[in-house]
Amino acid sequence: MRTLFHYPLSLPSRRVRVVLAEKGLEFESAVELPWRRRAEFLALNPAGEVPVLVEDGCVVVVGRAICDYLDEVYSKVSLLPSSPRARAEVRRLVEWFEVKFDREVTENLVGEKVIKRVSQHGEPSSLFIRAGLANIHYHLDYIAFLAERRSWLAGDGFSHADIAAGVQLSAVDYIGLVPWNDHPEAKDWYARIKSRPSFRPLLADMIPGVPPPPHYADLDF
Repeated sequence: MRTLFHYPLSLPSRRVRVVLAEKGLEFESAVELPWRRRAEFLALNPAGEVPVLVEDGCVVVVGRAICDYLDEVYSKVSLLPSSPRARAEVRRLVEWFEVKFDREVTENLVGEKVIKRVSQHGEPSSLFIRAGLANIHYHLDYIAFLAERRSWLAGDGFSHADIAAGVQLSAVDYIGLVPWNDHPEAKDWYARIKSRPSFRPLLADMIPGVPPPPHYADLDF
C-alpha cells in the first residue's frame, strides 16, 4: 500500500503526484490540511508539512526527498538524463522553479490569495500580489527562452525541470493569474505539459470555495 498525504495547491505535493504518475505508480490520495496540525499527521512528519509518502511501512517526507527516493527505487522510468552535465542542468532548473519562482511569484499570488484564505491566516497583501504579478513576466520570458532552444526545458527529454516549472504555473493558473496571451511561447510549452496524462489529475483539483477559471482544465486553453 502506498499513500500520499498532500494538499492540492502544495507545490511539492503536486510535483510528487506527477512523478508518481509518470512512473506508473498507483497511490491512495490523502488530502491533508497542514495548518490543522493533526496529531496523527505530526506523528508521520513532526514538521507538519506536506507531502508525506508512506510505502510499505517506510515514511518519506519533503517533496524533493520523495522525488529522489522514487528515482532511486523506481528507476525504470527516468526523469533525469544520463550524463552528469545534463543532470546538473535539470537540478539547476528545479532549484530555479522550486525556490526562485515560488518565492517571487507563487507565494505572492497563491499564498496571498488562496492559502491565507483557506487557512484563515490573515488578509492578503496587495503589495505582495502586485510583486507576484510583475515578477511572473520575466519567469515566463525565461521559460520561452528555454523552450525555443530545446525540446524540453532542460534538454532533449521531459524531466524533473519541466515538472517543477509546470506545477508552479498550474497553481498560479488555478487562480487565473498567468498572463498567457503575453507569452505565447511559454503557453505552447505549458499546453504540452497539460496534455500529459500524468498532469491531468492536477487539472481536476477543486479547492472548496475557490473554483478555477474555465480554461484551467481545458487542454486547448
